[in-house]
Amino acid sequence: SALNVLPPGFVESSCRSRIFWMKLNKLLLQGKFFQLEIYDPYSGPVLLDKNLASRCGYVLSEDVWGNPVFRASVLGCHVANEADELFSLTVNIKVSSFSSMRAAVTYTYPMYCSYASWASREILCEENYMEVSVKTDVPAVSNDYTVAWMSALPETQNVAYQQWQLMFVSPSGRKRITVSDAVKLGYSFNNTLSRVYLRAPYHSNESDVSVVSGVNMNMVTSTSMYRQRWLLLLIDTTVSCPVDGISFTDTTLTWTVPRVIPTLVVQESTFLSKSIVMGVDDQVILNPEEMNYSLEHNETHIRIIIPIGAEGGKLESSISGGAYGVIYSIDLFLEHTWTDAGWQTTKYTVIKSITTPFMPQTPTVINNTVPEERLFNVVFGHFLPDVSLVAIAIGNVPFTLREAHHHGFRIYETPFSNGTKGFILEVSFDDPYVLKEYVNRNETKYTLLVNYTLSVGPEMTLYYHSAEVECVLADIEIPEAVGACDEENLYLTLPTFGLHQYWDLYLGNKLLNRHLALTNGYLAATNSTHLILQIPLFAGGVIYEEVSFQKIKARFDVALRKVRTMETLQMFSVSCSFNSSAFIICHPDGTIMIAAQMKTVPAIDMSKTKLRDSSCKPREYNEAHAFFKFHVTTCGTSVRFEGDHIIYENEISYEKETLPGQGIPTITRDPDYRLTVLCYYQAKETLVLGAFSSDPATRPPFGSGTMVPRSNTAAYRRVRQALNVVSSVSKDESFMEFYEPSMAILKRPMEPVFLEVELKDESPSVELYLANCWVARSPDFNSTPRWNITVDGQVVLNVQCTH
Repeated sequence: SALNVLPPGFVESSCRSRIFWMKLNKLLLQGKFFQLEIYDPYSGPVLLDKNLASRCGYVLSEDVWGNPVFRASVLGCHVANEADELFSLTVNIKVSSFSSMRAAVTYTYPMYCSYASWASREILCEENYMEVSVKTDVPAVSNDYTVAWMSALPETQNVAYQQWQLMFVSPSGRKRITVSDAVKLGYSFNNTLSRVYLRAPYHSNESDVSVVSGVNMNMVTSTSMYRQRWLLLLIDTTVSCPVDGISFTDTTLTWTVPRVIPTLVVQESTFLSKSIVMGVDDQVILNPEEMNYSLEHNETHIRIIIPIGAEGGKLESSISGGAYGVIYSIDLFLEHTWTDAGWQTTKYTVIKSITTPFMPQTPTVINNTVPEERLFNVVFGHFLPDVSLVAIAIGNVPFTLREAHHHGFRIYETPFSNGTKGFILEVSFDDPYVLKEYVNRNETKYTLLVNYTLSVGPEMTLYYHSAEVECVLADIEIPEAVGACDEENLYLTLPTFGLHQYWDLYLGNKLLNRHLALTNGYLAATNSTHLILQIPLFAGGVIYEEVSFQKIKARFDVALRKVRTMETLQMFSVSCSFNSSAFIICHPDGTIMIAAQMKTVPAIDMSKTKLRDSSCKPREYNEAHAFFKFHVTTCGTSVRFEGDHIIYENEISYEKETLPGQGIPTITRDPDYRLTVLCYYQAKETLVLGAFSSDPATRPPFGSGTMVPRSNTAAYRRVRQALNVVSSVSKDESFMEFYEPSMAILKRPMEPVFLEVELKDESPSVELYLANCWVARSPDFNSTPRWNITVDGQVVLNVQCTH
């Protein structure tokens, strides 16, 4: 390998107290591999590994920003020591593009540290070792005290080992071993010009864990013994370091260290705390409160409280189990200096890298949409700077950011005051990927379905989050209809906007479509904005509010209903009065209304006209007109089937006045007047043999009718096809014995009545379907009260009759 000049900014170093600090710039190591070698001027470079680090007082880790950090105690194995005041250490930094470290470039970096203000006892609690050094005046291990003992010649080490022994006290008992044996166990022991030090790993066999003020302490109780002829020197090299004491809340982390450690303070009554200092990385924080830190202490504890996300640490985004969250890391140190009777001064230093557990953070979706602008404005946050938006899906259609901008979506970042950021998405209500739903009466619910894809943290882990944003806007105008009439038609004009998209027109419970309009005889015309319906006076669906021989008041209603829910939003009606000299109206309940016009010469008296049943007279009349109203089951009305129609027929005739003569023929001046009345009903829809409870004027006409003038002889020649339907009341459920038709039947409440309806017609094309059957007090179909037995073919249970 070749020696090279360090790139600018690659290495930073400092000397904090009695520790070498070196930091490498991770940006200059991207895509590369590196190793550290500790340079020994006598034996050459020694590769730094885990075992060497803990035994020799070295630490290789990373700071919270990911930069490699190397720390070394000034009492480390390969540190050159000048009179316990000046210290130097040379490190080789090897950088290669290959994991095998071939073709590595080596940078040699020397570090220097000056430290003369030694306390009587100094304890250092590092991440991977514990170190105690004690001031003493004993002979040095080597005449050349600038050479570290591990790099001395073996025979020199043997002499040193023979002079020093270590006594460990643990729960398993006492153990006295030589320094060479201690090295094999991972310890490091030596003396300098004026100090003796012991370096121990955590959790060794000779260590013990004790709880001090709620904090677990790893403790090595040891005595270093020096023998030389007549001299026996015993030095307390006990060391104790905290191994936990970290606690977290959602907003803070707390590091707790015991203020008084009994194994290090023999006489607690003489304990006096001199100074407590905290630091971050290698910098002392003189005024913690300025950085929102809190340094507290009482008789038992020292506490450092750091707000999550505080300056000096790093808040990093992370993904765990598919959830987004943050992790906060900070590198702290604490220096506590005290005096007591056993020791003049003790400086106690603890270095602690603290990382919080994963803290889930549920991203928030803020809807800043302004409906008046018809623009979704959605803020998605709060995220740390290490999060970036890489893709988005609108309505389950994926877009890259470039595609999204090209489509017309606006996406940009917005900063927040707490240092986080959000992503703003703007989408028009009218975008085709926005879902639109007609709701309530005149509103549209716009729904934006968003799927975010984020790149999170330094690992660039993908994170997915879906959001649904809604906005309801009253932007639909309910149409208004305009009605008009002429001599023979009703007209309804209404806007076509939203028709079939939001709402439909209904005639009763039937959708008013082209087929129904043609069937009922309507004419429909549309232009770019409106629909015009022409409804003839006698077309299906027309409601007759008033009918007389002189005037018809007719109304046409259509309902505006929602397409999806069938909810009625509006009723459109047009109502007019018409003058009509002759007409026939066939109601669905079987009521027939006829206005007959006199067309005879000479004229007849219209008051003397009648139906087949001579008792059925006109309800209204004048010189030229007669008005009849009757039910298909009365007044001698007959019924027959033709194709898929049921036809009800009656006749209007005139009672002639005759002059008595002395013989045959009879003399009369009245003309022959006979008018055949026909009502047609769809056979498949209903066979009206009874009355409905509703007012016929509120129901649309069901059948169509015609009036045909015929002569008497022609009328008598017509073939009648009346149905022979008989109903009876049985005495019991056997239906073997029946009551007489005119017999009064007495039944107690809740006692069953057995009814039988029989179709006597033997024609194979005729079927009996019992649609509506009820009990009334008179034969009149419109009489009240009434008690239903069957309705629309369904038997009514628990029929109750009241008197």
